[in-house]
Amino acid sequence: MELGPGPCALPPAAGTAAGSAVPAAAAGPCAEMLQVAEEAFRGGNFELAAEIYGSELAELPQPERGLCLRRADALARAGRMAEALDAYGVAARLGRLRPEELRELAESFALSIRDKELHLPPWGSGGSGGGGAEGEGLGDPACCRPPELFACPLCRRLLCEPVTLHCGHTHCRRCAEPGDCGRCHRPRRPADTTPAAASSPSPAARLRVNVVLGNLLHKWFGAESRARRLRAEGDALRERQELPAALEKYNQALEMASCKCSLIAQRAELCTSMKNYQQALHDAEVLCRSKPHWPAGHYVKAKALSGLERTEEALKEFLYCVALNPEWSSMKKEAQKIMCEMFFPAFENVHDSLTAPFSSRTSHTRLKPAFLSSINTQSAVEDSSVAGPSKDTVFRLTKTPSQESDVFRSTDSPVSHHVLDLYFEDNKKSLGAILSSLPGAGLKRKLSSDMRDLQSLDVPSKIPKKDAEVLPENAILTSGEVPTTLVDASDFECSLCMRLFYEPVTTPCGHTFCLKCLERCLDHNPHCPLCKEKLSEFLASRTYKKTVLTEELIVRYLPEELSERKKVYEEEMKELSNLNKDVPIFVCTMAFPTIPCPLHVFEPRYRLMIRRCMETGTKQFGMCLADELKGVLSHGQRDGYNTANIEYLEDKKVEGPEYEELVRLHDSVYDQAVAWFTSLKDNMKVQILNHFGSMPGKEPEPQSNPSGPAWYWWLLAVLPLENKAQLAILAMTSLKDRLIAIRRVLIFVTRKRPR
Repeated sequence: MELGPGPCALPPAAGTAAGSAVPAAAAGPCAEMLQVAEEAFRGGNFELAAEIYGSELAELPQPERGLCLRRADALARAGRMAEALDAYGVAARLGRLRPEELRELAESFALSIRDKELHLPPWGSGGSGGGGAEGEGLGDPACCRPPELFACPLCRRLLCEPVTLHCGHTHCRRCAEPGDCGRCHRPRRPADTTPAAASSPSPAARLRVNVVLGNLLHKWFGAESRARRLRAEGDALRERQELPAALEKYNQALEMASCKCSLIAQRAELCTSMKNYQQALHDAEVLCRSKPHWPAGHYVKAKALSGLERTEEALKEFLYCVALNPEWSSMKKEAQKIMCEMFFPAFENVHDSLTAPFSSRTSHTRLKPAFLSSINTQSAVEDSSVAGPSKDTVFRLTKTPSQESDVFRSTDSPVSHHVLDLYFEDNKKSLGAILSSLPGAGLKRKLSSDMRDLQSLDVPSKIPKKDAEVLPENAILTSGEVPTTLVDASDFECSLCMRLFYEPVTTPCGHTFCLKCLERCLDHNPHCPLCKEKLSEFLASRTYKKTVLTEELIVRYLPEELSERKKVYEEEMKELSNLNKDVPIFVCTMAFPTIPCPLHVFEPRYRLMIRRCMETGTKQFGMCLADELKGVLSHGQRDGYNTANIEYLEDKKVEGPEYEELVRLHDSVYDQAVAWFTSLKDNMKVQILNHFGSMPGKEPEPQSNPSGPAWYWWLLAVLPLENKAQLAILAMTSLKDRLIAIRRVLIFVTRKRPR
């Protein structure tokens, strides 16, 4: 806003003595009053703001452009459009208007359309059509949206060539290829996080269609799925600028789609790109009749009218877009641009000629500063004490009463609903005089004749108009639920276990398996069990994510089957978690309590065994020597690895004099063990320490550990004994007996050690 300087002294005029007082009228606007006006404007009291700005302007020898604009904004917000246009015209003569300076005017027009024509609540009130993000008006209407489960997270349309990303979420392939997931915003593949992968993607990096979900879409949404695919093909052709081929795809899609609104809007945009504005307008008018509250219909109509150079009608449609979505800033800018060019073309700056007419038109008197203490700058526009036109004096589009609320029904009448046909009940003549005095006022008559000429053009026969003739109000893609006759549990069957998917996981090649089934297969071979594609990168990540959509579909449509499948899984886990019966046994070497035993697991059967131990939560399995599994009650096999029924051994505890004797024996053998280890050569000690770690310290209570002191098991592991001798000592249940056996071994190895 360009506000003038505050009160200041002016240079003395010719013939005036230096230092003489300057008349009060020559002073600038009162800064205090301007602040009050701004507060009134922000508080919604536009009548008061306009009154203050007008009174300040009336006292100036020459009108100030910034004040004229601000007064015009306030008048527009107050609904006094004729006066607002007059004020904008004054500002235009002082300096050419820029489109961005007409923001308040555009919003005021849009608000009136929203109230009087669309009968919608004000912006921000939470009613229908109020607000939305930039460009939200181009989204599909509710009738064309698929059930939420089958909507792509990015385009919000029915999934087309569904691909499942590494994170488990499913998108249209066309939507997923450029970037990250539309839900969790993670990279579509783990390798995408590395610069090398981004610069040189491998041939296998191309996303593959999820076979299970693709088949379901084809089965459950046959015609609509085919129409969606044709539309996607048309989009791709349009991006490659193959416009006639893209148009053909859209026409084919329209023949199959159950709801045509979104497709017709897209075809209208394409026709506009092809400069076939007449067909684009035809499609857009059908949309506006059927969906008057859908901003995209008005958008494509505005673009078509702009192409036909029917500027006034295009302005009306741009204003409709703003009325339906006030956050659609690009449409607001288009409206401001047209209004700037149409209403306020370039003027010569003729300040002198404006002084008298403006003063004569302004009947305001300067508000006294004393009035500041008595006014309420936050009062509403409805304040009856503020002079001005009635609140009912608002503009409207020309419409007969028989048209009721459908503002799109009269499409056959020539030049219907021009913005310049907007009128005011109380100011119709003054507005007409203002508009007729503006340069370019003959544009309306010229556009009218141009439209009559264009109406005589034939619509190309290549575009079937029947698709857009009728759009049923209640056309719906599909109901929220899939018919039960189409739901078949066999569509969700794992090809490995032949049961319902449990924790479904989709490979990069597009095939889906139960998580546990896939892991077992990848233990044996890093290739897809079905197509044999190499899955080395997928296997290396080891972070298999469940396919969210497949699992959600099973939960919704197959709850009973899922319950049975879950029961089977829980029974399997319960059986696997039994630590007495069929306990997993790793047949390899001797292991001792509390002593680490390094293992290299490479056989698939033992990978499966260890993974199951982790999944059940027991995190336990047995180890034994390959000696016909002696020492177990019975043994068998499960999925290739050994199992056994076992019982646990625990040391028998002693008390009283026996305990005191045990403590003395314990301390004596410990000291003997330390002396033996200390006497070893350095290279031998290094080897033992590297493999088994340091010797645990002596425990103050020998019987505190149910299996015996930790140092004892460490010593048994490092002593040069055969496995059979170690096993015999391990099977003892008396700590005293084991200590005596160890003492004998220490005496033997000490005597036999070379000197």
